[in-house]
Amino acid sequence: MRLVGVGVGPGDPELVTVKGVRVLQEADLVVVPVMDPLEQGRAEATVRAHVTHDRLTRLVFALDDRGGATSERLSAWEAAADAVADQLRAHGGTVAFATIGDPNVYSTFTYLADAVRERVPEVVVETVPGITAMQDLAARSGTVLCEGTESLALLPMTAGVDALEEALTHFDSVVAYKGGRQMAAVVEVLARHGRLEDAVYGAALGLPDQQLGPASDAPPNAPYLSTVLVPARRTTRGGKL
Repeated sequence: MRLVGVGVGPGDPELVTVKGVRVLQEADLVVVPVMDPLEQGRAEATVRAHVTHDRLTRLVFALDDRGGATSERLSAWEAAADAVADQLRAHGGTVAFATIGDPNVYSTFTYLADAVRERVPEVVVETVPGITAMQDLAARSGTVLCEGTESLALLPMTAGVDALEEALTHFDSVVAYKGGRQMAAVVEVLARHGRLEDAVYGAALGLPDQQLGPASDAPPNAPYLSTVLVPARRTTRGGKL
């Protein structure tokens, strides 16, 4: 029996890998995380662009609960793990968990996999990589993430503004996820460091409500799943080799 975390990218169905599509199509059950069991989430919408079978179920993961490991979030993880473990014990086979972005980068799949292993120690856990929001934003904005010997830092703004200050001080290129309601503070920090001019902002990439443009134009109350890309300072071609 297998549990496979499948990265389905930022939301654009065209950015799901060939392997990801195959695993989703062949799985005995496809699980998609949602905030509300009655609503289709971004992961499900992406999956349904490629999968026509009806072996798909929604699991509530309290994705909008931003207070850390709250009791509601822990309860959701436990309930989801119970459902997946029951499926594996009863039917074996492969359960695929579709996650936005990559299953090894700030993904809820990590918590599900840990909890399922506790219930079904013999399960084999695998992951299929997915395109991340920072890659998609770099491509859509024509911004190079890093070159030569440049360093790259990735952090969530849930870590706080001080973490962004630290990253800008010690790394060349910096990517900030989950800006949300802190976007005004993000813009202020970038301006203070002299990094605002080249920084770009994106949210809902590849979707009808896509937001894309200079970070200076980012709304102060941005979507939770937003990305800011701050490229390294470059003065000459190949200067960082």
